[in-house]
Amino acid sequence: MYLLNFLGLWSWMCKKWFPHFLMRFSVMYNEQMASKKRELFSNLQEFAGPSRKLSLLEVGCGTGTNFKFYPPGCRVTCIDPNPNFEKFLIKSIAENRHLQFERFVVAAAENMHQVADGSVDVVVCTLVLCSVENQEEILREVCRVLRPLMSGGGGRS
Repeated sequence: MYLLNFLGLWSWMCKKWFPHFLMRFSVMYNEQMASKKRELFSNLQEFAGPSRKLSLLEVGCGTGTNFKFYPPGCRVTCIDPNPNFEKFLIKSIAENRHLQFERFVVAAAENMHQVADGSVDVVVCTLVLCSVENQEEILREVCRVLRPLMSGGGGRS
């Protein structure tokens, strides 16, 4: 591992093969966490903006294992620094026709400049913050891309 890292091959190998590993792992993980995920994501629709169409950004989307827990009609944008997840996302979108897939952005969560200010209702980030370089910067970016709260209506908590 150290030799591969020294030769500059470790990062490439991880980016290339990690999606394959995660695809297998996430099936088992979702089986174990399905009831908890259903509970955690059950109120997502309450955060929809005035259009009532929920706009969701998933940070560190991986293979799209959360997709089946999102509400019908949800517009999903995915961001991940690993471009090799795209083919797995396409498969997940095909299996989750209840969603409207917007786009896949290849970028680190610390710099989501491709996502406009105030453009999403919800940001989902599972199993990501433990593996990033700058958690504070990611949280700043999350606050930047979230739609501002409207007074008198629902809201974020």
